[in-house]
Amino acid sequence: MHLYNEWLPPPVAEETKKEKESFARVVRSVKELHRPDDPESVYATLKWISVIELFVRAKSELSVEDVTDLVEIGLQIFHSSENKLYAQVRWGNVLVRLINKYRKKLSLKVPWRPLYDTLIHAHFSRSPGPEGWRLRQRHFTAVTSLIRSCRRFFPQGAASEIWSEFMSLLENPWHNSSFEGSGFVGLFLPTNPENQDFFSEKWIKNCLELWDSIPNCQFWNSQWTAVLARVIKNCSFIDWESYFPMLFSRFLNMFEVPVANGSGSYPFSVDVPRNTRFLFSNRTTTPSKSIAQSIVYFLKPGSSAHEQFKKLVNLLEQFMAVLDDTSDDLSFMTMATFSEWLDEFLCRLIALLQHLEPSSVINEGLSSSATSGTFLVEDGPYYYCMLEILLGRLSGSLYSQALKKISKFVQTNILPGAIAEVGLLCCACVHSNPEEAVSQIVEPMLLAVISSLKEIPVTGYGGKGSAETLVVNKKDKQTLSPALEAAIDYQLKVLSVAITYGGSSLLRYKGHLIEAISSAFNSSSWKVNGAGDHLLRSLLGSLILYYPIDQYKCLSRHPAAPALEEWISTKASSKDEQVAHSRWHVPTKEETQFANELLYLHLQSALDDLVSICQSNIHSDAGDEKIHLKVTLLRIDSTLQGVLSCLPDFRPSPRHDMDEDPPFFIAGASGSCVGSAEIREKTAEIIHAACKYLLEKKSDDSILLILIIRIMDALGNYGSLEYDEWSNHRQAWKLESTAIVEPPANFITEFHSKGKRRPRWALIDKAYMHNTWRSSQSSYHLFRTDANFSPPEPLTLMVDDLLTLCLHNYETVRVLAGKSLLKLLKRWPPLLSKCILSLTENLRNPDVPEHVVLGSCAILSSQSVLKHLTTDPKSFSSFLLGVLSSSHHESMKSQKAIIELFVKYNIHFPGLSRNILRSLESRVDGSTSGDLVSQIGSMSFDSSSLHWRYNLMANRVLLLLAMSSRIDPSFSFKILDETAGHFLRNLKSQLPQTRILAISALNTLLKESPQKMQGKDQPSVSSQENANSSLDLALSQIFQEEGFFRETFESLSHIHITDTDSSSRNHGSSSFQSMADKSITRFFFEFSASWPRTPSWISLLGSDIFDPSFARIFKRLAQECGVPVLMALKSPLEEFCNAKERPKQCVAAEALAGVLHSDVNGLLSEWDSWIMVQLQNVILGQSVESIPEWAACIRYAVTGKGKQGTKIPVMRQQILDCIVAPLPPSATTTVVAKRYAFLSAALIELSPPKMPISEVKLHIVLLDELICNMSHSSAQIREAIGVILSVLCSNIRLRMSYQQEYPSEEGRTDVDSRLKEENWFTLISARASEAVTNIQQASISDSLDTSADVDMESAQSNGDSLDDVKWMETLFHFIISSFKSGRASYLLDVIAGFLYPVISLQETSHKDLSTLAKATFELLKWRLFPDSHLQKVIGVILSSADDSNWRIRSSTLTYLRTFMYRHTFILTNEEKQKIWKTVEKLLVDSQVEVREHAAAVLAGLMKGGDEDFAADFRDRSYAEANSFQKRRNRRKSSSAKSIAEVHGAVLGLVASVLSVPYDMPSWLPDHVTLLARFAGEPTPIKSTVTKAVAEFRRTHADTWNIQKDSFTEDQLEILADTSSSSSYFA
Repeated sequence: MHLYNEWLPPPVAEETKKEKESFARVVRSVKELHRPDDPESVYATLKWISVIELFVRAKSELSVEDVTDLVEIGLQIFHSSENKLYAQVRWGNVLVRLINKYRKKLSLKVPWRPLYDTLIHAHFSRSPGPEGWRLRQRHFTAVTSLIRSCRRFFPQGAASEIWSEFMSLLENPWHNSSFEGSGFVGLFLPTNPENQDFFSEKWIKNCLELWDSIPNCQFWNSQWTAVLARVIKNCSFIDWESYFPMLFSRFLNMFEVPVANGSGSYPFSVDVPRNTRFLFSNRTTTPSKSIAQSIVYFLKPGSSAHEQFKKLVNLLEQFMAVLDDTSDDLSFMTMATFSEWLDEFLCRLIALLQHLEPSSVINEGLSSSATSGTFLVEDGPYYYCMLEILLGRLSGSLYSQALKKISKFVQTNILPGAIAEVGLLCCACVHSNPEEAVSQIVEPMLLAVISSLKEIPVTGYGGKGSAETLVVNKKDKQTLSPALEAAIDYQLKVLSVAITYGGSSLLRYKGHLIEAISSAFNSSSWKVNGAGDHLLRSLLGSLILYYPIDQYKCLSRHPAAPALEEWISTKASSKDEQVAHSRWHVPTKEETQFANELLYLHLQSALDDLVSICQSNIHSDAGDEKIHLKVTLLRIDSTLQGVLSCLPDFRPSPRHDMDEDPPFFIAGASGSCVGSAEIREKTAEIIHAACKYLLEKKSDDSILLILIIRIMDALGNYGSLEYDEWSNHRQAWKLESTAIVEPPANFITEFHSKGKRRPRWALIDKAYMHNTWRSSQSSYHLFRTDANFSPPEPLTLMVDDLLTLCLHNYETVRVLAGKSLLKLLKRWPPLLSKCILSLTENLRNPDVPEHVVLGSCAILSSQSVLKHLTTDPKSFSSFLLGVLSSSHHESMKSQKAIIELFVKYNIHFPGLSRNILRSLESRVDGSTSGDLVSQIGSMSFDSSSLHWRYNLMANRVLLLLAMSSRIDPSFSFKILDETAGHFLRNLKSQLPQTRILAISALNTLLKESPQKMQGKDQPSVSSQENANSSLDLALSQIFQEEGFFRETFESLSHIHITDTDSSSRNHGSSSFQSMADKSITRFFFEFSASWPRTPSWISLLGSDIFDPSFARIFKRLAQECGVPVLMALKSPLEEFCNAKERPKQCVAAEALAGVLHSDVNGLLSEWDSWIMVQLQNVILGQSVESIPEWAACIRYAVTGKGKQGTKIPVMRQQILDCIVAPLPPSATTTVVAKRYAFLSAALIELSPPKMPISEVKLHIVLLDELICNMSHSSAQIREAIGVILSVLCSNIRLRMSYQQEYPSEEGRTDVDSRLKEENWFTLISARASEAVTNIQQASISDSLDTSADVDMESAQSNGDSLDDVKWMETLFHFIISSFKSGRASYLLDVIAGFLYPVISLQETSHKDLSTLAKATFELLKWRLFPDSHLQKVIGVILSSADDSNWRIRSSTLTYLRTFMYRHTFILTNEEKQKIWKTVEKLLVDSQVEVREHAAAVLAGLMKGGDEDFAADFRDRSYAEANSFQKRRNRRKSSSAKSIAEVHGAVLGLVASVLSVPYDMPSWLPDHVTLLARFAGEPTPIKSTVTKAVAEFRRTHADTWNIQKDSFTEDQLEILADTSSSSSYFA
């Protein structure tokens, strides 16, 4: 049994034994309800889900066989509920909880394919259902969680199947399907024992290659790190040692940090579609959890992972500004004895309490609480826990000492600003030792408050029980002095907190307590009445509730136990850990008797008073009546809040004259039973009458109405008060739990536990809260699942009252009544229908005031109502017609509420059941226009007199109905034909919003493609042709009307808003839509299939307003109706292609794109007849501003089909040929640039692994053309050429890497041999080295050539060198594009070859060239090179470091620093040695800037974790500098050594000192002191020393007080002489 259940109060713990059988009954019920042959039976099972969750949360001990049965049937129900997303969400979530909890005990086999099919069908298909996006979001989360839970039960062979299924998605890293593929692999790939034989060395290599195919993409990194982390954790048989260098390099480079003053984040991270990021989200940006998990499982004895991990931490530490917060040892237990310490502590606490100021003005209203305190209690439960622990663990004598001091303080101080704090102090005393504390603290306060209460004016409304009933004449309106009122309020409230755990110790003071409470209610002060309410509530709880009584006591007998009590786990793993049960306060007979007496005094007698007020009109004065009503209702409320669920619940009415006992699910009770169900029923009846009276006579008195609502809430929502207490306490626990939880192994105690450990008192607190939760739930679901019980009569009356109150004109009353009503309706669903019909009638009624509409909308927008609409046809039609017929309400607030209600309905829309669909065709009550669909259809036409937003809403509902109808074919065709035609007409509607909705609708409704050409691999759809001919006919009639498409184009062009400042793909229409309108018009369904399907990274294409959803309509129309659509489009297309306005051209581009991508029969002949000419005109046109839209059109038209984009559209080759065709010689630069823009847009859509020969030949032709044009005179064209080159070359490389997998195709070998030759690479490489030399020589001759004469030859060479500059700019564009697009992984050998030009051309006389070189350099610094290219790169670095130009040497150092950081795990010791030597050599460079740069690089290298190199360099540099210093001292004259050599030696010291910015290793004092000795040297040495010492001082300032102890007095003196602020080192 779980510890929390074992430690429940004995009466409840005993009851839990029945839960196993109770759960078995639930499983049997679910089995009976589920009928595999009836898909609709799933709805009947949903009511049991909350009950199943109940057992999981109650941690009940259940039979594993029952759980297994339930999981198996749950999975069956889940899979049979296709298209019922809400049902799948509910079952999916409960299955996840069950599987996760019992994962080690269940023996299941779960096939993966059905789960994958569910995911694809609901979220990755092109035919999404009508469900709202919020529900889809929940569905995705539920399904993915279920997959993660079921992974461990996938059968043998599943891993292999899953990998081969998703490998095809990962073939093309430049298509969005690769991101989905990585997400699917991460989600599905199992590492359970049955599938571990799949993971081999070959798989790991494959995995790492795939990971490397997309660089600098956190999403991609997260997916692969997570997959590998699981494999590393579970497959311990794999030897990972050889993969450490590569893996640790990846881990290091995933943390984006600013190495060597560079940028802290990669400038061009790969663009992952928003939807994919959402679907496969990773909560943190850096997948540090997966990295940590991997490293933890690497750390085995003898593994080199220890060293690698240490290096990783050292490298990252410098960026995390890790400061060791070492402070002086504060020993605060310096008093001689603990007794003195206790005295001192209490003195300080009392002084603090005496000076506390309340943090907010205390509220006089109903919501004033006894514990609205100051900072001590507001920020968390620490203050109270500290007092409880301290007082609970004191020995008897120390406790008496503390109690005496606290008692004296409480009796002599009245502190209205510290009620909560003083109350909790008293409460902790009472909890630790009730007998002593009650007599010393409670008794004096009680007597004091009674004597104060005798002095004040009274009303006589407080009920019987006060000693002298009415001492003052009621007419005498005496007022109470504020000081006395505050004092009594303080005393009563402190008393109420103090007695919380008094229990039976309070029985001695029974008479006093009764007197105090009655006197407080008798007072004429409302504030004192409120304090009396707190006292009565607290007293009742103290008497009858279960609560722990030895929670904070220490049970161990060990002398040091109070300080070192063992922490324990809920999963006890050894006998030593079995801790004594918690002791509970279980009410005695006397306590229950006292509680019943209080119930009689303040509930039953108050009810009698209430009856006499409401029925007998006993008050002639309205003011008196109000006061009497307030006090009477307060007494009733107070009693009900005090007894909680100890007063038995209403008895439900059994149906069919049956005499059945209510069922039992889980045990739970908050205390002993008091009163009876009859009392609750009688109270409800009287409150109903009182409510009626108040609404008639006092409907403007909010305090009375709020009181009566609170009473109804406590009466009707049995267990709700406990639930609120539990949820508040849980919030407090969240704040506190991290401070009092330790892991299973703490390395202090001798044994490890099975779970997290907590102190015993914390676990008792958890058990107490668990009992509170159980008591709130034990009867909550009993009658929700059983149709044999109907709601009790008093409850239905209460619902009527609350329904009236939730429409009240005061907002506070409405809100409170609404909350209470919704809780009632949730527990008693049969009452929903009546409420919905009544509330929707309010919306339709034109005469109701604003507040009624607001109240109605608040209830109708609740989850309970929205859920109910899916199963009850009457409520459904009433709701829809109510909302759509409510445009007559004129107030802004009303309209806002109705729109918000409709939007909420949309985003949570769960689809419709067959039951509702069948009801749609029946006549709606009281309507003349027949069925619901016809009625809504008539509202949705432009011609209807409705406001445009209601017209829009009607259209939206029509669409939801049409989409939902797909599940019932008999109903579907008729409504689909009608609605598709309706929305096609709406494309030319006068209302912009309606047009946008029409676009969404047509994209969703037009799904079949009867006119599409059938490829070899596609099945024929002749069977569908007949079925769809009616739709074809309906649509054809519409678009063949005269001028239909022209008008449509015109109206669609108005939706495109050209926003020149916008860089985002905003698709025009969003600018003028409010959020509400967007929710209605836009479908958030196109999660993965949204276009474009390849990353958009080509900046020269500009920002377009092309909307793919518009293009898709024309595509679908063409596929639905064939050539007639093309014919009808011809003339409007010709007109709009040549229009001057950009929006018009955009619509033309969208229509043309859709048509070209439609693949319909007859498209080729239309292409030859007019489409090709149209496209050529667009290419040759001089218009510039619409280039982005036409580029998008071409990109859309050539986009590959299918999930991976590998199926080639019929027209792709024709379109490519049209763009590639040579331009006429007269073509302007604009046209050339446009052609290249179109080419780049088309080429990124090709799928390299499966390119046909024709496309490969196209690549070869284009490569030749572009390489010849690299020195083009136009900068814009040079950029375009660079971009296209990067696409062509990477496409070719990717194609070659898949050559073996897709062999035979005609003409293949010839093309392949041409590709393998890679002439382009040879050509570019040769030209690059020649161009760099020419540019550098030209720069030198420019600087030397001072003569005025310029001969012809030099002018010629100057022209050549300008060509070289242009050529080189194009090359830099090529490299930049390779990095920006993420394609660099396939061109690394090419890029490594161009490293020297990038480094050497940073500073030239050609400004544009240098800017490009610097941009390339920045991107290059982020790139990780694999082993195969490292030698080449290191060779370039070493030779550049020796270049004659000092600027190139300096640039090399800049690159070196990031290069070493990124490759530190991959480089061999030999390679590192060469690099260190090269940098050391530059310390004595002839150029001072290079020397200083080399020192900074060395400091960075020393931080880099290569401790051996660092120590060796440190020792040598120290020895060298020391020998210089000694020689100087001996000769006292300038040495023969050059300045550069001395400066180099000093810089070596500087590098060592700056390599440890915050630490103080043992060698540092000597180094920094020796450095300071060089302060007297000439410049630049002197300034180097001064700067370095100042930097040392700055970085060690925070911890200098401790670190200065590492220095001798002499050393500090030398430092002080060097420092400008000598006092610092004193």
